[in-house]
Amino acid sequence: MHVKKGDKVMVISGKDKGKTGVILAAFPKKDRVLVEGVNIVKKHSKPSQMNPQGGIFNQEAPIHVSNVMPIDPKTGEPTRVGVKEVDGKKVRYAKKSGEVLDK
Repeated sequence: MHVKKGDKVMVISGKDKGKTGVILAAFPKKDRVLVEGVNIVKKHSKPSQMNPQGGIFNQEAPIHVSNVMPIDPKTGEPTRVGVKEVDGKKVRYAKKSGEVLDK
């Protein structure tokens, strides 16, 4: 996957196109990511010990990884990701500016 937890990404297609957020969780086996503030769905919950009231809650749902692009740290625009070797370690870098995405 070209993105991982903690990356700042922009949604490039779907109902939330143009929104940005940070990846909260990545699910590589399903090719999906959970982005904060994106793809909000309503969750109905029955009353329980934890939540005696029950009710309807808003929460983020995962979106397909192909619908997000990392944001270039230098320009603030969405960019493709490349992989190169720096000091014997593979690192991801932004194709637009050449800036390294991994710390």
